[in-house]
Amino acid sequence: QVQLVESGGGLVQAGGSLRLSCAASGRTISNYATGWFRQAPGKGRERVAHITRTGSIYYADFVKGRFGISRDNAKNTVYLQMNSLQPEDTAIYSCAAGPNYASLTIWGQGTQVTVSS
Repeated sequence: QVQLVESGGGLVQAGGSLRLSCAASGRTISNYATGWFRQAPGKGRERVAHITRTGSIYYADFVKGRFGISRDNAKNTVYLQMNSLQPEDTAIYSCAAGPNYASLTIWGQGTQVTVSS
């Protein structure tokens, strides 16, 4: 099955940008729906965005207009472009893949995003 590795997290000031990468190996990522999730300290995990096999995209309301999800089939990678970051965006961000957006069961290890005020 596919394996996922996230990268691109780090420390950024409020208003800044980061681009997270979810690199897939073992299988072609375009054959999967892929989503980005985040979990802040003391909070539950929440879905940030996902892209289906056919390219349909969903965003959570709290990131609409600020974040963008995309897929590069040649690089077998899904990206999450995050702009206008705020301290409340601080969390561990993880990508997950599966046969459809409701069954994202294959997870990467996560990457920390910290936004300072």
